[in-house]
Amino acid sequence: MKTDLKELFGDIDIYLFDQLLKGRITKEMRILDAGCGTGRNLVYLLRSGYEVFAVDRSEAAIQEVQRLGAAYAPDWQSDQARVEPVEQMSFADASFDFAISSAVLHFADNEAHFEQMVNELWRVLAPGGRLFARLASSIGMESGMQPIGDGCYLLPDGSRRFLVNEERLQALTGRLGGQWYEPLKTVIVAGKRCMTTWCIQKPG
Repeated sequence: MKTDLKELFGDIDIYLFDQLLKGRITKEMRILDAGCGTGRNLVYLLRSGYEVFAVDRSEAAIQEVQRLGAAYAPDWQSDQARVEPVEQMSFADASFDFAISSAVLHFADNEAHFEQMVNELWRVLAPGGRLFARLASSIGMESGMQPIGDGCYLLPDGSRRFLVNEERLQALTGRLGGQWYEPLKTVIVAGKRCMTTWCIQKPG
């Protein structure tokens, strides 16, 4: 019986799916979804036998991930999904080979909060590990973003987001000592917001 694509992949971020197609994520890796929500990016990974861990500040979201893990991963352990903020995770240094941060970093409260989240993601990455982040930016829409202070902006769609630009991501990558393994990609959505994919690797 043919497996339905939705059943197999869930609501996976298309840019994360692209990472799978390119072989950037392999079954030898320990994978972290930091800010996982209800696990929309984890369905395929769990079903296919990848070693997956997840954190989210929402207890209800983690309960859903626990349900997915128990349903799809025979060796699932409850401590693989934890109710924790991204900026303060309980995992040891260098625990993961691939970290996912999909539509999370732009919810930073301010500059300090953003830096805390990025530094924590970098801390738990092992040497040679990769960070896949998708976040709101001002790239290509600079004049349409209304600054409200401490890195935060009002967007044309009415939402409030912490925004980065290309210079910020370049400088941050340099400060971390990261290496680009994909070029920056930015999509402008109907002139209302823009989303950038930031993919960097920790030196081995």
